Amino acid sequence: MFLLFSFYACKNEDQKPQTSSESSIDAARNFIRAALDGKFKEAREFMLKDSVNTNYMDVAERSFGRADQSVKDGYRASSIYIHNKNEINDSTTIVIYSNSYKNDHDTLKVLKTNDQWLVDLKYLYEHDRDSLIYKPVLKDSLP
Repeated sequence: MFLLFSFYACKNEDQKPQTSSESSIDAARNFIRAALDGKFKEAREFMLKDSVNTNYMDVAERSFGRADQSVKDGYRASSIYIHNKNEINDSTTIVIYSNSYKNDHDTLKVLKTNDQWLVDLKYLYEHDRDSLIYKPVLKDSLP
């Protein structure tokens, strides 16, 4: 009886997703891998929980759900490339990454909160808005 329980406990432990990360890069990779695999519940475990991040994750999950199977398979089979990491301070890192399926560079902010590294997903969508860098309009479409 004990052997059966031990086997069952080990089997469930193997299936249980890892919910903590040892470093900012580890957190970014865990988050990205879960999202690429369509495991959004698991990805949320590596995400800073606030209403804006939750909303962005809901949108990403719905978008993934509507994608063709070939697109989903492409994401699942893709590799993660970390191009740059900028450690702002001991609790904030900016990670520039891409995946081998789309090869588009994206940026995540990873924060250490309560001794846990978590992805601030909203930075991916909003980081250009707070930039002080002037970006000239190359072609104005207004008459």
